[in-house]
Amino acid sequence: MRGASSTLTERKPRSRKPRPRSLRLHGTVARTLGVRIVSGEIAPGEILDGEIAASEQFKVSRTAYREAIRILAAKGLVHSRPKIGTQVSPRREWHLLDPDVLSWIFAGAPDDALIESLFELRRIVEPDAARLAALRRTPEQLARMQQGLAGVDRHGFDSEEGRCCDEAFHSALLEASGNDFIMSLTSGVAAAIELTTAFKQRHLPAPHDALPVHLAVLEAIEAQDAERAHDAMARLVERGFQDTMEARKPVNSVGSRRAAR
Repeated sequence: MRGASSTLTERKPRSRKPRPRSLRLHGTVARTLGVRIVSGEIAPGEILDGEIAASEQFKVSRTAYREAIRILAAKGLVHSRPKIGTQVSPRREWHLLDPDVLSWIFAGAPDDALIESLFELRRIVEPDAARLAALRRTPEQLARMQQGLAGVDRHGFDSEEGRCCDEAFHSALLEASGNDFIMSLTSGVAAAIELTTAFKQRHLPAPHDALPVHLAVLEAIEAQDAERAHDAMARLVERGFQDTMEARKPVNSVGSRRAAR
C-alpha cells in the first residue's frame, strides 16, 4: 500500500450502500423541489404552487405530491400555513445535516458561505472526536478504520466505492469517540465528507493526495496519542476545506494553475 500503516488490512469495510438511491415518484418530486429551494431558485418565504397545479406540473397524483411536501417539511425546508399554503422556510430552520438536504445542496454549486459554515462545524467536531477516539477506541473500531483506509487505497477518492470506504473510516472514528452527542452527528458529518469529496473530483482530480493525511490520523489513533490525533485531524479538515474551495474556481483557471506547478 502506498505509504499506508503496516496494520491496515485488506478486508472490505462494512458501510452503507453508496448514493444515489432509486426514488419513488414522491421522492423524485421532493428532490426536484429540494434542489430548487436550497439553490435559491425558490427563495425563503415564497409560496409553492397549489396541490392541483403542482401535481399536474410534475405529472404525479395529488397523493404523491402531498407525500413529497411531507418529506420537505420533515427536513425543515417548508411549512404549511392556514389560508396561505405551503411556504419555503427560512434557512435557519433547514436541517442542513440531513444527508438528503446535503446531497441537494451539492447537486449544484453551493455558495462559499455555506461551505465555510460546513467546514467550521467539522473543525469544531472532528479534531476533538479524533482525540477522544485515540483514548477510547476499541479493537473492532480500530479495525474498521483500518479497513476503510485500505479500501480508499485500493479504489481511490475519485471512485464511489473509495468514497464509501472513506465514509466508513470517518463513521468508525466518530463512533470511537464514545460520546453519544458526537455519534448523533455521524450520518450528517459522514454525508458531508462524502459529498465534499465527490464535489472536489467533479471536474478535475483533487489537487492533493488526501490519503497521507488520513493515515496520519489513523496512526495517531493506533498509538493512542490523543494530541497527535487531534492535530492530524485538524490538518485533514483544513486540507479538505482548501481543496473544496479550489474546486469552486473555474475549471480553466484551476487547470492553468495546476499546469504551472
